[in-house]
Amino acid sequence: MKVLLVYPIFPDTYWSFRHALKIEGKKAPFPPLCLLTVAGMLPATWERKLVDMNVEELRREDIEWADIVFVSAMIVQKESLEEVVDLVRSMGKRVVAGGPFVSTSSDKLPAADHIFIGEAETTLPEFIHDLELGIARKFYQANERPALQNTPVPDFSLIDMRHYSAMSIQYSRGCPFSCEFCDIIEIYGRVPRTKSNEQLLAELDALKDAGWRGMVFIVDDNFIGNKKNVRLLLPALLEWSRKNGDPFKFITEASINLAEDETLLQLMQDVGFKRVFLGIETPVEESLKLANKGQNTKRNLLDSIKKIQSYGLEVMGGFIVGFDTDPDDIFERQMNFIRESGIPLAMVGLLSALPDTQLWRRLSKEGRLLDETSGNNTDCSLNFIPKMDKEKLVAGYKTLLRNIYSPKEYYTRVLTCLSRSRHGESGMLRRNVKDDLRSFFKLIFTLGIQDPARLQFWKYFYRLVRFHPRNFAHGLTLAAMGYHFRLITEKYTA
Repeated sequence: MKVLLVYPIFPDTYWSFRHALKIEGKKAPFPPLCLLTVAGMLPATWERKLVDMNVEELRREDIEWADIVFVSAMIVQKESLEEVVDLVRSMGKRVVAGGPFVSTSSDKLPAADHIFIGEAETTLPEFIHDLELGIARKFYQANERPALQNTPVPDFSLIDMRHYSAMSIQYSRGCPFSCEFCDIIEIYGRVPRTKSNEQLLAELDALKDAGWRGMVFIVDDNFIGNKKNVRLLLPALLEWSRKNGDPFKFITEASINLAEDETLLQLMQDVGFKRVFLGIETPVEESLKLANKGQNTKRNLLDSIKKIQSYGLEVMGGFIVGFDTDPDDIFERQMNFIRESGIPLAMVGLLSALPDTQLWRRLSKEGRLLDETSGNNTDCSLNFIPKMDKEKLVAGYKTLLRNIYSPKEYYTRVLTCLSRSRHGESGMLRRNVKDDLRSFFKLIFTLGIQDPARLQFWKYFYRLVRFHPRNFAHGLTLAAMGYHFRLITEKYTA
């Protein structure tokens, strides 16, 4: 059996980092871990090939080669997913679809031959058995959330690592909290399940043996959701890293209560964690309560952020406007909070009702749900009727974006962030001198010569060299990210 695994196009958004990646000489931030994991579940005798459409073109020859095609996508990739499914079926090939979009959008399913809803650890073996007997069904739905002990090491041999800025692995699924707008707890549940220490270290061995050196993204939606197991993992991870010459640095996602656990923070710093994404959402307590984000109301958010930053962890923050209880001055309050927080990578979106979430169900009951979401909460679209006047909400949101990604504001936040790291170098691992020099000169040409905001860049460059020489490389990486954010802002707010 010949299997083609296809990852659809991820559109140009804040999350694509496309303009920053061009400077770095990369094509995508991360490989499609979902499909690499699925590939690891397939019978060893099956031939497999992967096409990530974000780094290479899907050719008709690829589809002609295959006996069956597997596709997986998030909501934001749905248009590309549908195009891939239609193309594959028009060529007379069988296509299998799964992933977050398919699992949460039962009324908008692509026209695939076989649909997988939920996690595939138990249903994929069943499908393979049925396929070999010629009795494969249209739908395969996981009846329970599987333990991760049988999840295989992803098949990293299917990708060209040179195309990516970082590699990705997964340690856990699920989150103990119940945020109203979040679909993670609907897909993966509220009881975090983890892999064993041995499993995670085996995946790191596979990455190291494949030649990867650099950043590794642990893609858990809440890495500390199961604190007990994480506390057991980190000492083993630290021992592995030291024994193997510290080949990787790590980034991940977590909840704000990380700030209260100094032992955990110290372990993460020792292991080499350099960035953590936090769902901060809003400084307005009423809106946090409405969104069931109680964990963010039990602590001072700015103090918590500073505490995490003090352990050399750069904070990347998620923010939302459009809650029913947002006051008229929400945009100014968000601007001020983001400035004071020193969070360079502040990802601000309009509230979006994702399928099958608590928010989706509440708005549907209230008659305020308009349409399915685009999956991109930064494109200024709304799929529900907000309490605030829609035009006022969108206009305020655009003003907020223009402010936080203006060169002066952005560079100021970067310098604030770097000044709060009390433990020196907070940058990522470098690749090699030739690649670094190529990226450096491309960045200087792009931001220091071509860019209309070049004067602001050179002022920032001077301060970076003078006050943060040990963070110089990472400071330039953040400058490239800011350039990307500014271009996307201009696109969405024009």
